[in-house]
Amino acid sequence: MSKIFEINCLTGEANERAMTAAEIELVTKINESALAVEAASEQRKTDRLALLDRLGLTEQEAQLLLGS
Repeated sequence: MSKIFEINCLTGEANERAMTAAEIELVTKINESALAVEAASEQRKTDRLALLDRLGLTEQEAQLLLGS
């Protein structure tokens, strides 16, 4: 993933070039951020299921009670 494919929509010219160091760093940061968001989402789901288990409710029962 060290190349960028650019298309000029006005001229139709296509160009493939190597990514700069700044672009590689930006892509790396975005990927790390996406992984962190995904991990946080999974943790919230796990926490919710643990809470429902402690309350003795199923997800469907909680949806009926909370309306969400």
